[in-house]
Amino acid sequence: MSIFSLKMEIADNRHYNGQLSSLFTIDEAEKARAFHQKVEGYQPTPLQSLDCLAKEIGVGKILVKDESHRFDLCAFKMLGGAYAIARLLCDEYQLDINVFDFDTLKNDIKEKMTFATATDGNHGRGVAWAANKLGQNAVVYMPKGAADERVNNIRALGAECIVTDMNYDDTVRLAIKTAEESGWKVVQDTAWEGYTKIPTWIMQGYTTLAAEAVDQMKAHAVAKPTHVFLQAGVGALAGGVLGYLCDQYGAENLHSVVIEPDQADCIYRSGISADGGMVNVGGDMATIMVGLACGEPNPLGWPVLRDCATQFVSCQDSVAALGMRVLGNPLGDDPRVISGESGAVGAGLLVAAHYHPDREALMAKLGLNEDSVVLLINTEGDTDPVHYREVVWQGKHPTL
Repeated sequence: MSIFSLKMEIADNRHYNGQLSSLFTIDEAEKARAFHQKVEGYQPTPLQSLDCLAKEIGVGKILVKDESHRFDLCAFKMLGGAYAIARLLCDEYQLDINVFDFDTLKNDIKEKMTFATATDGNHGRGVAWAANKLGQNAVVYMPKGAADERVNNIRALGAECIVTDMNYDDTVRLAIKTAEESGWKVVQDTAWEGYTKIPTWIMQGYTTLAAEAVDQMKAHAVAKPTHVFLQAGVGALAGGVLGYLCDQYGAENLHSVVIEPDQADCIYRSGISADGGMVNVGGDMATIMVGLACGEPNPLGWPVLRDCATQFVSCQDSVAALGMRVLGNPLGDDPRVISGESGAVGAGLLVAAHYHPDREALMAKLGLNEDSVVLLINTEGDTDPVHYREVVWQGKHPTL
């Protein structure tokens, strides 16, 4: 097998200094996990070991944290949205998050609040889910081209869903403007001047999946991963999870790779910038990785990635498509993982590097060898089933 058409730009982090953030620590992660454990139906999502794929590629172990099993939402995003809304309501009603109870608060709230957000799909569904659980209102804005399935999933939770004719970042601005005019609470997974508390809570909520993975790795007789591959949109997931993992293992002990679509690679461009400042990307950002189609870095997540990530990768859509096919059609006894476009790009990068004509150089660049233990995060399942089948069944975005 030889993959000639896949293009990947891998850049070493020129601004790395190993400085840890005080926002995404083990203590904060345990606080968020304690909250999630009280949500009805909570179960840790599985950590799948792809031993046959690891042998094929020539690494020691490949572990996939499979967020397609997160409640019945098929994605990780509710971890952030639900935690942020709970923290916001605790602030509003002078409650202690450590004794927070969905049913009690739902009965005690006398006047409904409205939570507004912009989303490519999964974050908005998480916000709608949390608002529904608490008997509150949600208004969700989505950028142009939003898949019908993702829109319908949000509306099924009782939220109003509005699809705009704008890209993601402009849709965020519209949601903020409308919320301010209407007196709604914005629950957004990126930050700006004067708006940092809620996105911090969202990112801390995401660390639950990393804390689960750390515990689960012990069951696989893994003391620690040597590598973690993290996909980035605005960098909220990547920043929160990397911050936690670096607090757990030390930034210098973890080869961390942040991956983006080449049509929306604001983190990559920020990483190769001369001064380490954030670089924005505009335009349509037409990528199949819609959950990563964000052109403006999160100012809370970027400092973590700037200071602690090992490398940044910008890649074309066919890398994600390859990952979807590989995870959905496993080797040998490996478990099957249903992964959407944004969830599969880490696996796609691994396999693309292995089968690339420049394999030796790419594997060396990524620091991969027979002793490597690679942690991947499958952030979503087939949240757009139509497109999933087009890729996996019909061969859309070919790699040969």
